[in-house]
Parts: sequence; structure tokens; C-alpha cells
Amino acid sequence: MRKIGRREFFKKSAGFGMAAAVSGSFFKQSGWVFSEESLPDICVGIGDDAHLSAKKAVEAIGGMKKFVTAGSKVAILPNAQRWHPGTFTKPGIVQSVIEMCRQAGAEEVACLSWLDQKNWEATGLQSAIEEAGGKLILISREEANFKPVPVQSGKNLQEVMIMKEFYNYDVFIDMPITKDHAGNKFTGTLKNLMGLNFPTNNRLFHKPDWTTDRNAIEFLDQCIVELNTVIKPHLCIVDATEFIITNGPMGPGEILTPKKVIAGTDRIAIDAYCCTLWGLKPADIFMIQKGFDKGLGEIDLNKIKLKEIKI
Repeated sequence: MRKIGRREFFKKSAGFGMAAAVSGSFFKQSGWVFSEESLPDICVGIGDDAHLSAKKAVEAIGGMKKFVTAGSKVAILPNAQRWHPGTFTKPGIVQSVIEMCRQAGAEEVACLSWLDQKNWEATGLQSAIEEAGGKLILISREEANFKPVPVQSGKNLQEVMIMKEFYNYDVFIDMPITKDHAGNKFTGTLKNLMGLNFPTNNRLFHKPDWTTDRNAIEFLDQCIVELNTVIKPHLCIVDATEFIITNGPMGPGEILTPKKVIAGTDRIAIDAYCCTLWGLKPADIFMIQKGFDKGLGEIDLNKIKLKEIKI
């Protein structure tokens, strides 16, 4: 991101000052006044301290108060699918997010999940959530606990079944770990939303030979995209500190350690960026390409503002 001098800043400000004043989009940063347009679309915190990397990444895109208002209730969705290294969202990242939400004035921060308690205990996430002042709310796998939500213009799905408890919250933060997946090769912000959908419904996403048949893989990814048209996270924070690049999503598998935490609102751009961390091409992942085609975000990383911060 190019730095600009004081004279150029005021010259540029004259062109959009009135619009910014009307929208209230200005905020103070380091003693200067910037518009939302000067913020990066995606920020990446890089370093050994995942807790601090998450904090710095969120601060760089405007801070948690940009997403969480005083008195709001926040739902978070970390990935605790398994407890092998590189398969679950780091407890330090989850703690950092809960703390930031609390500091922004959130009345409640709750992790919602239908996964078993063992997953949360074995990963250390349950204690991390509670120590940071959050709640772990486990939803039993009964259809009565899920709400049918229509999918507009769905190709594969007419409706999805989203946990009812989710609709009691004002803000949603999607918190996956990026990693390998047995079917579509990649999991990230888009696929993580299956954690809000009724487990039986999720199984309908998987056709026979869903790990090997191209048509079955494409069907799975189309279902994930249609799910993402129903739910839009207010913020995405992705764990790419260490993750498996084989034998996903459960592991154990070969581990890559980029030591990165990614924050932003564009699910497609974030997943596209995460693909590049291990040599995948975003356009080769059906889910990402279909999400872009559906208008869920930007797939071309040359068209977004990306900032990396070394901690």
C-alpha cells in the first residue's frame, strides 16, 4: 500500500470529503483521518504469536469496533472437526477474537456448534473460549433445533437447515482453519459454514465417490456455494499458522507452517489467498470459482488491497 504525503492527502480528501461526512466512514488512525477506502481488503498477520497476529490483522482492517457494536451478541464459528495438529483453529486465535469483541462492547460472545464436546476439550478450544469470557453452546443433532431457510435460485438445494440459535445473534464471525479436504482439496471460509447446517443435510452434499468423481466434487462445491448465499459472515478470520496439506480434513497429515492469520470480509478473496499458500490455483477449486461466479467475492488477488504485517 502506497504512502501519501500530507499535501496529496488533502488534495484527494477534497474529492470525497462530503460523501465521507455523510456516511460517517471516517475514523482516526495514528493521528490522521482516513476513509474506509484506504483500508486493505485483507490483512495478514505473520509471526509465531497467533494471538497477536489475529489482533494486528483485525486492527489493520479497521478494528473490531467496525464490526461489533456495544451491546451486540456475537456468534463465532471456529473449526474443531478433529484434534490432530493442523486440523483445528488455534485456541490463541479464538481467545484473541473473543477479547477483541469484549473490548468492542459485545454483550455476549458464543461459539455455536453441533460437534461433540470431546472435540472442544481435546483441541483446548473449550477452555480457551471460557477463559476469554466466551460461551460454548453445543446444539444437539435434532431436526427441531434447526430452521429451514430457502435457497434462492438454488441449482442443487431448495433449502438449508440452519441452527435456530444462530438467529439470536447480531454479528457472525467465521473462523476456519484452511487445510486439505478429501473431496474438493481445499477448505476455508466457504466450507466452514457447513458447521451451522444440519448434519443430515450436510450428508446430502456428498454423492457416492465424492472424493474421486469430478461430478460429485463439483456437486459438493455447488452445495457449499448455495449455503453461502444464505449466510454472510460479517468478518472472517482464518488460521493459516499451521495446517495439513494431506489426509484432510481430519488428519493426521503433512503439515505446512506459514504462521499466518488472515482477516477480511471477502470470502472468495480470502480463500483464493489461502490457496496460494500451498501452491493451489483458486480457479481450480470449484467452490471458489463458483462462489466468484455467484458474486460472493473477488477471485483475482490483483484486484484487492492486501496487506501483510510481520509481528
